[in-house]
Amino acid sequence: MVTELTFRSRIDRWLVVVLLASFSIPLLVILPLLALTDEVDRWSVLLVLALLALNALFVVWLFRSTYYVLTVDELLVRSGPFRWRVPLTAITRVRPSRSLLSAPALSLDRLEIRYDGDTLLISPREKEEFLRALGGRVAPGALAR
Repeated sequence: MVTELTFRSRIDRWLVVVLLASFSIPLLVILPLLALTDEVDRWSVLLVLALLALNALFVVWLFRSTYYVLTVDELLVRSGPFRWRVPLTAITRVRPSRSLLSAPALSLDRLEIRYDGDTLLISPREKEEFLRALGGRVAPGALAR
């Protein structure tokens, strides 16, 4: 039996489009300002561009680093600087969800994981494979399809 399985997050195309637009539209507005502003204002525009670039880098980091690891006794969830460790013995329910709540999930095709009175939403790309692997590691009856 494999003791550790890694699952990448599913990524919705609409999310990629929205994020690209959220970076592109401000650029289309800000870049022409560079030619129209004096030296003092130019620094303000450059500061806004730098902040926009940092935001874009953060989003890329989230896209590249959102994944879920099933170990023998834990579900590890990682997304950029954020980390969750869920003991498999604490999981009481897993069910499909399309919740819009903020979560370490890059898709609305999600799984809601309830544990110790808390809830975590994830979106493994190979959802059925994830559920099969999880099913053998959590209490019987925890998985709802």
